[in-house]
Amino acid sequence: MPEQFRERYLRKSRKLTDIFPIAAIISFVLALIGQAISLAIGHALGLSSGGEIDPNLPGFLYMTLLYLSFISIWLIIALAIAIPPANRRMFKDILPNGRGNSLRGIGIGILLGFSCNAICILLSVLLRDVGLSFAEFNIVNALILYLAVMVQSGAEEIVDRLFLYEKLRRRYKSPWVAIIGNALVFMSMHLLSPGITVISCMQIALIGVIFSLFVYYFDSLWAAIFFHTTWNYTQNILFGCPNSGIVSAYSIFKLDAASWGPFFDPVFGVEGSIGANVILAALLVGILVYAKKKNLPGQDLWADLNEPAPEAPAPEAPAGPETNHTPRHMNSAVE
Repeated sequence: MPEQFRERYLRKSRKLTDIFPIAAIISFVLALIGQAISLAIGHALGLSSGGEIDPNLPGFLYMTLLYLSFISIWLIIALAIAIPPANRRMFKDILPNGRGNSLRGIGIGILLGFSCNAICILLSVLLRDVGLSFAEFNIVNALILYLAVMVQSGAEEIVDRLFLYEKLRRRYKSPWVAIIGNALVFMSMHLLSPGITVISCMQIALIGVIFSLFVYYFDSLWAAIFFHTTWNYTQNILFGCPNSGIVSAYSIFKLDAASWGPFFDPVFGVEGSIGANVILAALLVGILVYAKKKNLPGQDLWADLNEPAPEAPAPEAPAGPETNHTPRHMNSAVE
């Protein structure tokens, strides 16, 4: 690779495994290993068979176990960060920091995750593209399922917006390689979802960029996790709509009727609609405008490893015999 290319596009802190295709494959494989471990544990406990959670379980228990099956991904990613010494500073992204990783960051994530989704559902109901009816509500079940959804959504966030994002951020000078790169990998992980379309692929990539901007501009992985959690929960558990093409076996409201509309896809749900893309695009633009107006610096976990080395001080001139520096004409005047 030409030295000029390295100097222009790559950072001193880079590692071989941070090359985009390699980092993407590692992230994907780690996620698969994590899910395989959870399913193996479920099989040993008699809760899963054939690589899937037993569908004959009661709806609440089935959905809880389905979301909790992502918990091993947290462990696998934690090990992938803890074992190589060069990765350990990545833990800073998940710890409280008094900035974005705070109660305020959680609140913003919950508010945005709910409102972006609820607007689409409300408009779909008003346009008569969706019909809903109340099913049941149990506050304990609702809270348990929210925590379970957080395990699933959080697992996807630490794979993409923590591990993969920081690996790409460590290698490439442009932060947009990490921001867009991890969003594309996030989208590719959903390509086998039932009912996936070009529109839904665009939406998943778009929301992946938004989550990345929370990390980049606001140092808030927590906001991304709780936006993602509330987005999925609102669709699947609250309104009983498809989430990435999957309908929950347990929900507070249930879907009685559904047809295609600007804010709803009957197979893929809100995520497959043009309207959701418009709302998320507006949010993305809003974040960029706000960041520019406030002149927010991008957060950089690897900044100190890429600062130029301080220049060595110039050597002092050797001391010599004292000389008379008085100008000749002044000497003449004195004499």
